[in-house]
Amino acid sequence: MNKISENQQTAGNLSAAVRDDFWGRYIRLVQEVVIPYQYEALYDRVPEAEPSHAMANFEIAAGRKTGEFHGFVFQDSDVAKWLEAVGYSLHLKRDPGLEARADAVIDLVAAAQQPDGYLNTYFTIKEPGKRWTNLQDCHELYCAGHFIEAAVAYYEATGKDKLLNTMRRMADHIDSIFGPEEGKLKGYDGHQEIELALVKLYRLTGEEKYLKLSSFFIDQRGQEPNFLRQEWEARGRVTHWSGTQTNSMDPSYNQAHLPVREQSEAVGHAVRAVYMYTAMADLAALTKDSALRDACVRLWDNMTGKQMYITGGIGSTHQGEAFTFDYDLPNDTVYAETCASIGLIFFARRMLELEPDARYADVMERALYNNVLGSMAQDGKHYFYVNPLEVWPQACTCNPDKHHVKSERQGWFGCACCPPNVARLLTSMNQYIYTVHGDTLYTNLYIGSEVNTTLGGTAVAVSQQSNYPWEGTVTLQVNPGEAAEFGIALRIPSWSSSAEIRVGGETLSLDESVQQGYCVIRRVWNAGDTIELKLPMEAHRVYAHPELRADAGKTAIQRGPLVYCLEAADNGTPLNSIALHESAPFTEHFEDSLLGGAVVVKGQGSRIEQAGWSGGLYSRAKAPVEAATITAIPYYLWGNRGSGEMKVWIPESKA
Repeated sequence: MNKISENQQTAGNLSAAVRDDFWGRYIRLVQEVVIPYQYEALYDRVPEAEPSHAMANFEIAAGRKTGEFHGFVFQDSDVAKWLEAVGYSLHLKRDPGLEARADAVIDLVAAAQQPDGYLNTYFTIKEPGKRWTNLQDCHELYCAGHFIEAAVAYYEATGKDKLLNTMRRMADHIDSIFGPEEGKLKGYDGHQEIELALVKLYRLTGEEKYLKLSSFFIDQRGQEPNFLRQEWEARGRVTHWSGTQTNSMDPSYNQAHLPVREQSEAVGHAVRAVYMYTAMADLAALTKDSALRDACVRLWDNMTGKQMYITGGIGSTHQGEAFTFDYDLPNDTVYAETCASIGLIFFARRMLELEPDARYADVMERALYNNVLGSMAQDGKHYFYVNPLEVWPQACTCNPDKHHVKSERQGWFGCACCPPNVARLLTSMNQYIYTVHGDTLYTNLYIGSEVNTTLGGTAVAVSQQSNYPWEGTVTLQVNPGEAAEFGIALRIPSWSSSAEIRVGGETLSLDESVQQGYCVIRRVWNAGDTIELKLPMEAHRVYAHPELRADAGKTAIQRGPLVYCLEAADNGTPLNSIALHESAPFTEHFEDSLLGGAVVVKGQGSRIEQAGWSGGLYSRAKAPVEAATITAIPYYLWGNRGSGEMKVWIPESKA
């Protein structure tokens, strides 16, 4: 195999060994519970889970059994993401039993491949004559992309190339169908994914055609005449989802309304958007395309500056799982799909590879510790697809506009994109902690870890220790192979009111060394040199932009990277009757009994006296209030103690 040369590798190839109490627990949960559970779910052997049919579809396509295709048109991708998570897990820890199960699944996938390299169970089983005729709806390239990602991860973990060779055949088939050459389709998938996957395949193999094909898909999107519109017209304006004619189609839903280099606002389906932005950033880094890079920055600024929830969630409406407009961030009808935040983390990492700017790592941390971590129950077997900031269980059941919001995590989904996405992210966490630019190692996340790299031509080992996110002291020990000059950079989080850094017992002046949110320490390092970072971990109030109407007159509580919320289990109901005194101090304590242990925050406020209400449905008299102690827990833990009310944004009142 033509392996990519070392000088072409990006900072994204740098991986660390995680040695962290907080995240180690979740990585073990994925390895010991989530991956085996999802394997059983994909085989429809979990009684309480909605049937997947994913493996059954492959068995039918491979000729091992008879039957009809079941599930969504993109059902294959659930298998791919499971395999990718397995690859990352095996990279962390060899497991012969898991590897044998994965090898059997790979044999099944390879057996389902058609003689010309095509691989997709829906079109193989159900509509074999309609390949590549409905790219807007049918996710053929999307599914291929996820299998390419799985193939790369599995090869890098095990050295086994059966899935890789299978997907290279599929990628070569795609290359024979799509491209700028005469006779080829000038199209692109309705759901982006293939673009970033082809970049991974290029980085592994060094085959330029995969990079060119990724660039083609990105460059072609949004050009006129609009491919998706032409395709829609050609099939009589019929959509796959209803099988009926539609009156209109909006290319902005697929981010195909403008050429990508001309886009400035995050629009359309949120997951599709961030997957595309991730590929754009990849290509900008590899091809040095400044226009592509500038578009990434504009889209990042709009998305995170005007359309992102405090939890790192994106996509505010369930209609199309999409962005709406600037500052439209409702809390109780929110969508904030788990996959969208995972895609946001992908995009953030690629932006960190483009330039060492802490604002990207700040968002990556926010989405990781809140929206993504909160999507999975502490048992590893239940998940949120939608991640609300305010929940009233009865309204979720009885109000059709809130049916998409759940007060309890589900065992599985017919559209199960989120659970395996969480698994593949958490098992690849080691790839997000550090990046390298020049001769400087940038610490993006404060996760206990060990990393080996080369800085300024010198082999360097760095170990990081902390009790993050509960405590703000982080220690890094630097061990170069020999005394050498290079840089070590530490992120100063945007949530931090101050920071103190000591190197070898001497306090640094942050005013002189902070560059784009990182404290860059450049010196001659010797084995055993130690850096100590102290960040004040204190609960504080956060307020929303005045144009964010849903949060007017309200505050949220944050401590370190963790957003906090109120739950009925601690505060009773209705939570809407509670207000927090605007000047009341917070108290904090670590509670061992709370779902594995967490810092609980308490503050003083008031509650409307329900018993004191003397009117009917309406009254001229204001309801009386009483003093109340308010208890807040980390948002990622909500919903693990049964169904109940929850809210992040709390009204403020005068004491």
